[in-house]
Amino acid sequence: MFEELLRRWDGEEAVIRFDAESGAWMFVCVHSTARGPAGGGTRLRVYPTPADGLADAMRLSAAMTRKMAVADLPLGGGKSVLAVPELPEGEARRRLLLRYGRLVSSLGGTYRTAGDMNITPADLDVVSETCQWVFGSTGQGGNSGRGTARGVLHGIHASVEHIFGSPGLDGRQVLVQGVGAVGRDLARDLAAAGARVLVADVDEERAGRVAAEIGGGVIPAREALTTECDVYAPCAVGGTLAAETIPALGCRIVAGSANNQLVEPEDAARLHARAILYAPDYVINAGGVLQLVGLAELGWDEAELERNLAGIGDTLRRLYRDADANGTTPAEAAERLATERVAAAQAAL
Repeated sequence: MFEELLRRWDGEEAVIRFDAESGAWMFVCVHSTARGPAGGGTRLRVYPTPADGLADAMRLSAAMTRKMAVADLPLGGGKSVLAVPELPEGEARRRLLLRYGRLVSSLGGTYRTAGDMNITPADLDVVSETCQWVFGSTGQGGNSGRGTARGVLHGIHASVEHIFGSPGLDGRQVLVQGVGAVGRDLARDLAAAGARVLVADVDEERAGRVAAEIGGGVIPAREALTTECDVYAPCAVGGTLAAETIPALGCRIVAGSANNQLVEPEDAARLHARAILYAPDYVINAGGVLQLVGLAELGWDEAELERNLAGIGDTLRRLYRDADANGTTPAEAAERLATERVAAAQAAL
């Protein structure tokens, strides 16, 4: 069931292991090591089929290669998925994470892991008991959500500036879709910057709590895409932007933390045709890796981290200018920049 996926993939290495005790499939996808060891998070999730988990790991690992290159970090791209029959808890979760750590350790540092969906810094503490190649444990950079949210905020400032002529958010209406760890922090930062914040989440109680905290409004999750706003910030699972949904969008800008926001590459052109500015997801959501790698590996302090997070906005400004000058989309401009940097690294090997 995996052969066709593997044959179509352009990555370097995929490690697949079935964990008999838990019934989980472990997928470690190393997309590129041209710029350095592959880095990327671990996603713990229930999938319709194991093949869906592998496909997700492959797609996310390629995005990580582009993210690391555009962020100009000395790492390549990788991703792990633990496709489980149900989310484990307690001792069963701990044993699964220890076995997963041994698998990553067996790669000898080719792949460095971190957190992603349903993986916390405490979980990474467990992984680090059997693997030294871990970012984002409680002692190695902590929860990357704060860096991700802060980077998205800088990206929203840059995007608003490109469309409206000023980076200020006073009076701008921003809809944050998904107010988990990243979305919650982003909503707080947006409100502090003067934006009128709307929140939408499938967990209506959580949406209500966040809205009450920041003085924002709540939008039913089913109406998030169609609600009129200046900025739509998707911060939950990806795949919300598609041929079927883009015509109904009520925003001028899409700028959020979710991975794989586009269902297919052609959706970038569909957004462009509607005069909706799209901040490429792997550019605007790079704050988490900047935080983890910068603090744990590059010796940054908090001030240096903030300077690099602000650089996400500068990168987006560059991509928007390049796209306008060449008559392309920001997604194409980002792809070109990432490809050039990876190719330069490969040529130097």
